[in-house]
Amino acid sequence: MVKNRKIRGLILSLFLVVSTEGITFAQSNYYIEEQRTFYGGAVVGANFSQIDGDNFAGYRKIGLNAGGIIYTNIAPKVAASMEILYSQRGARAHKNQVSNTKQYLITDYTIDLHYAEVPLQIHYYDKRKSHFGGGFSYSQLIGSDEKATTSNTAFNDTANLNNFSFRKFDVNFIVGGNLHLVKGLYLNVRFQYSLLPVRTAIHPEFGRAEQYSNMWVMRLMYLFD
Repeated sequence: MVKNRKIRGLILSLFLVVSTEGITFAQSNYYIEEQRTFYGGAVVGANFSQIDGDNFAGYRKIGLNAGGIIYTNIAPKVAASMEILYSQRGARAHKNQVSNTKQYLITDYTIDLHYAEVPLQIHYYDKRKSHFGGGFSYSQLIGSDEKATTSNTAFNDTANLNNFSFRKFDVNFIVGGNLHLVKGLYLNVRFQYSLLPVRTAIHPEFGRAEQYSNMWVMRLMYLFD
């Protein structure tokens, strides 16, 4: 009987140890967030853009910036990201302006550029999961339009602004940050500037030949669980 009691006691002790370890393991997995290698989400917001060289200053062209993003952890507090975006850029006049040769008054002027864009960036995270970083983006031009209205209606009919085409691709430098608002939701602000001219020829009335695109971007980003 004594021997049986010892055996039963040993089995009960082992059962308690295994049960306690199992509960501890389950709790640790429940309360400690799993570190994933890849995680992604969606972004949507606006571009506030201008084109240097068109004689119209100011980030007055507003366009859509939307798509998807994926992150991968590459070191403690460091991650890389890739995005696939639809991005609208360009320029817009905000006041009447005399043309380069002083012969005409430009009363309206717009450039609409539509890109498929792939940004690649490296980010550093703080303890609140906010992060900042920089990188580069490649953009493929999928559509463009340029319109002008001047004081000379005959010139408007013969300017043929669309004959001065834009480069079929664009490469940008990017720097920006993501502020963590609530679980999964971030406010993203960044600045982009073309490393190559978006075109190298323009009608002489409308600015210099080499033109560069630059913009501020403001978006909301949601990362999925």
